[in-house]
Amino acid sequence: MSKTVVVVGGGPAGMMAAITAAERGAKVTLLEPNERLGKKLNITGKGRCNVTNNAGLETLLANVPGNGKFLYSAFSRFDGRDTMAFFEGLGVPLKTERGNRVFPVSDRAFDISAALERRLKALQVTLVRDRAVSLTLKEGTARGVKGEKGDYPADAVILATGGVSYPATGSTGEGHRMAAAAGHTVTPLRGSLVPLREKGNTCARMQGLSLRNVGLTVFENDKRLYTDFGEMLFTHFGVSGPLILSASAHMRHFDKKNYRLEIDLKPALDEPTLDKRLLSDFEKYSNSDFANALKDLLPQKLIPVMVDASGIPPHQKVHGITREQRRELLRLLKHFPVDIAGPSPVTDAIVTAGGVKIREINPTTMESKLVKGLHFAGELIDVDAYTGGFNLQIAWATGRAAGEAAAEEYSE
Repeated sequence: MSKTVVVVGGGPAGMMAAITAAERGAKVTLLEPNERLGKKLNITGKGRCNVTNNAGLETLLANVPGNGKFLYSAFSRFDGRDTMAFFEGLGVPLKTERGNRVFPVSDRAFDISAALERRLKALQVTLVRDRAVSLTLKEGTARGVKGEKGDYPADAVILATGGVSYPATGSTGEGHRMAAAAGHTVTPLRGSLVPLREKGNTCARMQGLSLRNVGLTVFENDKRLYTDFGEMLFTHFGVSGPLILSASAHMRHFDKKNYRLEIDLKPALDEPTLDKRLLSDFEKYSNSDFANALKDLLPQKLIPVMVDASGIPPHQKVHGITREQRRELLRLLKHFPVDIAGPSPVTDAIVTAGGVKIREINPTTMESKLVKGLHFAGELIDVDAYTGGFNLQIAWATGRAAGEAAAEEYSE
């Protein structure tokens, strides 16, 4: 007789765990309160879904600053290329872009979640629209789940409820609560891949301004920590956008270190070339006020902020600007500073850092070391990665490991 596995959470890790257990002959029930599976999956990568990274074990581990070693076994057995083969086997053609990021050829995240749903159906996984409330434990063993609408007995339970970021998608921390009730330690939860709050109100003055193709350098206590290039956005509280979210994953010690961003507004021009460009603009506007001389160089919302930061009086005639003043302006254009107060709340983050303590989980089977038959998968665990498809790869690999172990451990 096939054994029963209950999977709590219909996100990427939960769907992968359910599929894997069912492929190995288990009778699987998947609990998900949302009307749609993969709700958060469908909004990743701006709706395109950065499925994974076309990378092997070493690269994957190098991109998981939060407890990467724990994933050695899971990634060894299911890496980025295995994920690609899995989805292409489900009929989703994929493509590899800059930084080895992998997307569906269609650029539609929905194609990924739809392929997973089709596979769940084909394997006759029972999908129940219910919210799990607590684990059923008997003599230190997981024996099922109590939901709001009913009880679901099982030989093994896989918790894959996600973190606490984007609560509107169903990630409300219930998995952490259930794990804690079963005796697990949940490390402090914080945002990773999160917008940043500024000290002061410089960014607020440019609210809504989006910059493309800018350089970004992050300093931790005045030491260069990280550099990148891309797109960012000024907001009423600070900065956001892809470039900022990527950078935020490297800023891990807000409690004891200071962080500063420097934005290179003209990364395509080195300083001597940019200086020539400034001289040319200054010649063109030589009889104008300084405040009116930057319109060919900068977006309108940035000009008053740049004028103030430069210390050059706005009504000073351009022909009267000294070489020292021009040098200061040049420095600002290449190193525009933003002092960071801290991250936005974890609810605004794309990924949750922190979670069920890894020392309490078997890294090969994702089984609890405290409760037999209880497995974990995905963002619920205290692991998190940089951007580039690595966080989803954690979901696929841990879901795979949990599903395999839950089914095989209990199969006759």
